[in-house]
Amino acid sequence: MTTTFFHDASDVQLFGGQTFNVADNMYFFSAGAILNQLSSHTRVAVQDDLYSWIVYGDAASEHPRRIKWVTGPAGSGKTAVMGSLSDRCAADGVLGATFFFASWSASIGRRRKTALVATIAHQLAKHREDLKIAISTAIEKNPGVFEKNLHVQMQVLVSTPLREVGRRSGGPRLQGAIIIDGLDECEAEQYHDTTTTSPGGKPQRKNAEDQLEILQVLQAASLDPAFPFRILIASRPERVFREFFDPESNPTSFAPNLDLHKDYNADADIALFLEAELSLLRRRHNFPPSWPPPGTIQLLVDKASGQFIYAATIMRLLGTGHREPPKALLDTVLKTEATQKTAPNPLEQLDALYSHILSSSPDPPLSVRWIHSIRRLNEVDFVFSPSHPYTSNLHLLLQADPESNEVEHLLGNLHSLIRIPPPSDQATRYDFYHKSLFDFLNDPDRCGELYIQYREIDGFIWDRLNRACANQFNTATLKGPVAPISRTRKASANS
Repeated sequence: MTTTFFHDASDVQLFGGQTFNVADNMYFFSAGAILNQLSSHTRVAVQDDLYSWIVYGDAASEHPRRIKWVTGPAGSGKTAVMGSLSDRCAADGVLGATFFFASWSASIGRRRKTALVATIAHQLAKHREDLKIAISTAIEKNPGVFEKNLHVQMQVLVSTPLREVGRRSGGPRLQGAIIIDGLDECEAEQYHDTTTTSPGGKPQRKNAEDQLEILQVLQAASLDPAFPFRILIASRPERVFREFFDPESNPTSFAPNLDLHKDYNADADIALFLEAELSLLRRRHNFPPSWPPPGTIQLLVDKASGQFIYAATIMRLLGTGHREPPKALLDTVLKTEATQKTAPNPLEQLDALYSHILSSSPDPPLSVRWIHSIRRLNEVDFVFSPSHPYTSNLHLLLQADPESNEVEHLLGNLHSLIRIPPPSDQATRYDFYHKSLFDFLNDPDRCGELYIQYREIDGFIWDRLNRACANQFNTATLKGPVAPISRTRKASANS
């Protein structure tokens, strides 16, 4: 069962009437419900090792090292492991707080650092009444704290209240983990840095700068003797993290890093997952006991190359009502070969799978334009007509013909890549299962003819906007003002 700590990204009125923003912190597994099931039945050794560290620490270390980095390439199952571990810790009473960054989220609080400390404080306050009172008092004394930098926020909202509570006796013991996932997906807040300037004259701050700031804030908090938690940070192995957690630079500051790809062989777990899911599919469709043919699971494991996202995408493809039957789809996937290139590409099988799925659309280039546009419009919270729900707004804007069913025509075969709500649900946003899809689409060397430059996406959106406006005025059905696309978010949309 998925643990939900906050139902919505919202302004929360909690401490002494003070209103502040916390992030929607319901963690989503990168591959949806399939990875939820996968993570609960696999990667047991990884979860046991991390849980043991949370509860017992480093027994051989003279000094407590309260931060551990979990890393691995895209699709290696980091979010699934962190989500399942969070559930386990919550059930055992050793979960302090969680924060799951997601660059694809429509909630700005999950894409940027702004709500991080407030969200952690909000969750910690639920553990003990005296801690809640201490945090409330701190906010009342420092009403402008949420406008301060993260170092100040951490001191005022977390470290100082923990020290005050720690000096008292009584109450449940504070212990366990603070789990931060997807930190590499944190986007930069552009207004904090005026030292660098973009060609347009606006301040330009790199994502790595905000990511490093978060790492430094968490490290400073962990070094406080009164800080009772261990911090788990999961991210891809980007440079800012490799340098920060380099054991040669900081030999005693951190617990040993854990690399999901190098330190654990995922093949057995992927095979276990595929065997269970294919057996379920066989029973559901009443296939013969001989299906899938011998050697199929091992071939898929070899193609996955340790990437859970490959296996999860395969199973979504087979189980999401694609127009082709599962048998034929599986045969096609098994025959799909990666494109041979001169430079080695560890993601070549995933790229081949993405290419195959996208090519099943009647118009792959137009489908890719839709995919990019949906992500861009989600990020800027675009509203074409305030009187229409989300899905209607999206269709009004992007469909060339308002009476057509272009979305089903283009995206009907892509449900293994995109969360598309049923027609009866007009409020739920379209969403994407994994960031690796956009890593693929944004790299011309990987996606080839499917690559589209950002200016082409902008042109497509504006062309469809003009057409939608003309259609609305021509039919005299426009019931609200047209809200232009916000250009202030363009930098984050391109990141």
